[in-house]
Amino acid sequence: MIIDSHQHFWKYEPVKHAWIDGNMAVIRKDFMPSDLQSVYQDNGVEGCVAVQADQTLEETDFLLQLAQDNNFIKGVVGWVDLRANNLESTLSEYSEADKLKGFRHVVQGEPDHNFLLRPNFLRGIEVLEKNNYTYDVLIFPHQLGAALEFVKRFPNMNFVIDHIAKPYVKDGFYEGWAVLMKEIAKYDNVYCKLSGMITEADYNTWTPEQIHPYMELVLEAFGSNRVMFGSDWPVCLVAGNYAKVKELTTNFISTLSTIEQQQIMGANAMKFYKL
Repeated sequence: MIIDSHQHFWKYEPVKHAWIDGNMAVIRKDFMPSDLQSVYQDNGVEGCVAVQADQTLEETDFLLQLAQDNNFIKGVVGWVDLRANNLESTLSEYSEADKLKGFRHVVQGEPDHNFLLRPNFLRGIEVLEKNNYTYDVLIFPHQLGAALEFVKRFPNMNFVIDHIAKPYVKDGFYEGWAVLMKEIAKYDNVYCKLSGMITEADYNTWTPEQIHPYMELVLEAFGSNRVMFGSDWPVCLVAGNYAKVKELTTNFISTLSTIEQQQIMGANAMKFYKL
């Protein structure tokens, strides 16, 4: 079974989705389950995890409603204010939402390099752990040092690094990213998504060969049992299409054993998110 561990839905609003800049004009529109379902049929994908793109509780509710109405959405990674004093009571309101598997904060957008290590945020992660939720780590490479300290503090919490921590492929930035990714991978409660890679390269001229060294490092460091395929649809459309994104991973892992390929293309996501 192929499970896409990372995609988004939205009803496009210019202010709310201000991060979709002029270079990404192709995704300045609505993207809903009906759009994705046909894409999945064409690409043999059976299910997905829908991930928040907006930092509001309304976003979490929106995704949960879509998951309720569309069986192929197997899980939701929502948003909640992890720094809030009423976090426990907010989570209790979601206790019946079986498809709510975890949460994410757009840490890459925080100006504070050590945002992940602030006491109120760490308290929030403690609460998530107590309630058996996962946490998706969305960061840029300059935040990897903080991320390393962060995951060290929670050896029993399930973390996944989104988009291989967004290395600056376009600029050829590799070594500093690689050193810290290897260190983070030493913690076996941390997984990594092979997702969001083509949008870190040049949108128009990227090649699989440019991205392979990054994928090789991730596979070597995390192993086939802690890496998962994700499309980052519809964001991926600014630099390609779904088939190209999927092929980037399937071609890369084609020399692995059948079991390893199955792990990366679905089984690991099912295990991590308890789908």
